[in-house]
Amino acid sequence: MNRQRGKTPEFSNSAVVGARLRLLFAVAMILIRGCLPFPTVLAQDSSARPTMSIVIHGTVLDTAHHGASDALVRLAADGGSLILQTKSDAAGAFVFSVSGPGRYILTAESSALRSRAVALTARSQESQTQVELVLEAADKISPGSSAKPPSPGEAMEFADAPKFTVAGVTDWTAAGGHGSDIILRTSETLARDTLALKPDSGTPVPRAVGAGVSEDEGKLRASLAGDTGSFAANHQLGEFYLRAGRYREAIPLLESAYQIDPADYGNEYSLATAYKDAGDLSRTREHLQRLLKHQENAELHRLAGELDEGLGDPLAAVHEFEQAVRMEASEQNYFEWGSELLLHRAVWQAQEVFKKGTEAYPESVRMLTALGTALFAGAKYEDAALRLCRASDLNPAEPEPYMFLGKVELAAPASLPCVEAKLAQFAQTHPENSLANYFYAMAILKRQKKPADALDLRQAEALLNRAVTLDNKCADAYLQLGNLQIAEHNFDKAIALYGRAIEANPNLGDAHYRLGVAYDRSGEHAKAMQEYQRHDEIEKEQAAEVERQRREVKQFTVILEGQPKYPPAQ
Repeated sequence: MNRQRGKTPEFSNSAVVGARLRLLFAVAMILIRGCLPFPTVLAQDSSARPTMSIVIHGTVLDTAHHGASDALVRLAADGGSLILQTKSDAAGAFVFSVSGPGRYILTAESSALRSRAVALTARSQESQTQVELVLEAADKISPGSSAKPPSPGEAMEFADAPKFTVAGVTDWTAAGGHGSDIILRTSETLARDTLALKPDSGTPVPRAVGAGVSEDEGKLRASLAGDTGSFAANHQLGEFYLRAGRYREAIPLLESAYQIDPADYGNEYSLATAYKDAGDLSRTREHLQRLLKHQENAELHRLAGELDEGLGDPLAAVHEFEQAVRMEASEQNYFEWGSELLLHRAVWQAQEVFKKGTEAYPESVRMLTALGTALFAGAKYEDAALRLCRASDLNPAEPEPYMFLGKVELAAPASLPCVEAKLAQFAQTHPENSLANYFYAMAILKRQKKPADALDLRQAEALLNRAVTLDNKCADAYLQLGNLQIAEHNFDKAIALYGRAIEANPNLGDAHYRLGVAYDRSGEHAKAMQEYQRHDEIEKEQAAEVERQRREVKQFTVILEGQPKYPPAQ
């Protein structure tokens, strides 16, 4: 499938200049267009600018209206998908921080007690919203007055039909986040990266990706030159170009074959696919509708799903992918269905589809990688890491699972199990890969405590130097090298390294800010102010771009079997 994938630029908010620099690793978000084309979390100091967010806080009360400690509190989007969960403290208090305005549902439960669902609207101009959740016996809450969001521990059962329905789409403002905007953006980027994962070498591929054509291009062209009116010669060369991604060259050949024999299913399916991949969706639809009049099968529904997604109708697309799985539970169909759910933030449902896919295809690297991505999107960070580590074990030579591991490790709140060892393996087996060296260095830095281990710091510095030697456009590695220098008060060296980072990626806002800090520490305050100003300009531009891109990707609203819709927000 060849869907358009956008980039999600990174930005942070305003900050107070001149606060004390931390020596090692803390979280920050940056725009990466150098060696890392995705959001990441990089070393940051306490002078980094604080992220402004909407705070939702409140209290869970027991049946006697006293503060209820250790109650599980859930924050869900208005459509039903879980965003965040936490436990109340000793006084019953809880707090959530969401990255954007939207409509949300709050519930709480403890033992046999649970609260009624409270719907609220969080607006950008509000700094905080106060909520009270009162626990009651479950049998006292009528079905119409409470709607429990799906729990991460509740597995959807897959028999002849899933136990959920994708009922519609809603605006991106309901997307929320599960811990921080950094994590949300990383999960959004990983969801798009998942779409690009290719089938494993041992996985059967769809008909349109190759119809048994084994001859090389020269032989196929010679065959066509010898008989331009041959169906087989036109079809086989067209399939060769389609498989090679040369869609514009494939189309006229497949069209010629279609004119010769319009009844050949395989050729017309390939022609429809070539039109889709070339961006001619109207002709794709024309041929797809013709094919569906004569027969109905899983691959036609899968192609219809890809077409609907391209036409901006994700609701129709997800139902087509589901129908494809019903008709043929192939690895490809499970992957397409789960990817569509994940792309549109039906996180828990995507997890269950990918879990079913991994049960049916336990040796599929991309299915395990996709499951790890979905688990990360649902805040199950350790489970996500374990699935990605398993995916890297299935085929240690395949770089994609390591790349996903590196991104997850950078964004997660704490170091994850198995990840550092796998990233060390990545650097060892792919020493020529600058990102392999960068990711391993960052994993080492992330686990450091104070005081940091000097040997570890030298090892990380050596890996970062190797990364920039392999790729002089690896702006992120230059940035981290600068951070290591500034931690040692080597401001001149730090300034030079931040300059290299900006040279490699002028839109790396964090590098401009860090350069401003280094100039401030060196007494060059006018230069510092210029860098701070440029940092703020980049943030503003990137904030607008993030909002635009999020509006293009609608979020699914999902209803579980037997679950009433939430009451409207007050």
